[in-house]
Amino acid sequence: MAETTQSDSRKTAGTCFDRVAVIGAGSWGTALAVTLARAGIDTRIWARNETVVNEINRSHTNAANLPDVSLPKDLRATHVLAGALADVDAAMIVVPSRSVRTVARQVAEFAPAGIPIAICAKGIEDETGLLMTQVAEEEMPGHPIGCVSGPTFARELALGHPTAATAAFPFTYADRLSPENSPAARFALSLTAGGLRTYVSDDLVGVEIGGAAKNVIAIACGMMTGAGFAENTRAALITRGLDEMKALAEALGGRRETVTGLSGIGDLCLTCSSPTSRNMSLGFQLGEGRARDACFDGRPVVVEGEMNARSVTDLARRLKVDMPICETVRAILHDGVELRDGFATLWARPVRAEPNSMDLELSHPSTDHVLATLAERTP
Repeated sequence: MAETTQSDSRKTAGTCFDRVAVIGAGSWGTALAVTLARAGIDTRIWARNETVVNEINRSHTNAANLPDVSLPKDLRATHVLAGALADVDAAMIVVPSRSVRTVARQVAEFAPAGIPIAICAKGIEDETGLLMTQVAEEEMPGHPIGCVSGPTFARELALGHPTAATAAFPFTYADRLSPENSPAARFALSLTAGGLRTYVSDDLVGVEIGGAAKNVIAIACGMMTGAGFAENTRAALITRGLDEMKALAEALGGRRETVTGLSGIGDLCLTCSSPTSRNMSLGFQLGEGRARDACFDGRPVVVEGEMNARSVTDLARRLKVDMPICETVRAILHDGVELRDGFATLWARPVRAEPNSMDLELSHPSTDHVLATLAERTP
């Protein structure tokens, strides 16, 4: 009898979804729909704009969002929400975080009873301090609600570049007994196709906090890079920013381990290292000395981290979690603090221990010198 290894004994079969609705035809929604359709899943994508719908159906392109990507011919688009959701066995809401509540409320009207719904927006609601899945739960009772997150630029995914993400849902008792049939596993299998490899998580809080807070840290990295600083500075911001993300996730009941995964440090490194990221790009332009309304050539570009800077720090303050990098970004974006002054103050904070368990804080020995140095070198 062949010996069974521990790895083999853990392998179980699972099933993909048959029909999935993708609600939102921006770059990320289109890339996810492309991935599902290429995997042979009956996929419908919903867009408000009828022109976009017609282009997807007739030309198999979405020039405004993924201009150099050919879409599968069997991907169907509609601007009728009821049609997009008819008879599907799962749905994904892929809209900006500020639109999640409104769209979730509309989806609830037409979604088949009990289908799992993955939220693919990263952020914390400004007014309530709720995570995106918590917002959706309020609007869509009776549906398992989770998220898909990770280090994923939409264009690269749509072009088939090797990419990894995480599907996270709370696990019920039944899910523990049969994890291969859980919503998280079925989404992971459905989205593991072509270049995309999707992992399974039961730590919804950890995954979502990583996705929301990393946007704010990316703006900080962009600001300092735009101001002329280089790799040392970015490495410090990424590392200490990761610690802020871990602390906030843990305070909400998430696991620090999750934040060291794809949806945390993976997404953080990607977003903090490339101008393809809108968050990094906004920070870079501000670091160069541009006024906010002059960034992106004056176009009204939605930058999730700009809103998250306030909602993340509001939540951290409520939980008494120290997030000095995120607080610095908030002060610059929303409180009128000059960029040079904000980062000079950040760097002149008392000296702390690493790891935090040492619980040590020392007065900075040369605060005036730090303030003068950064003020001299920052626009």
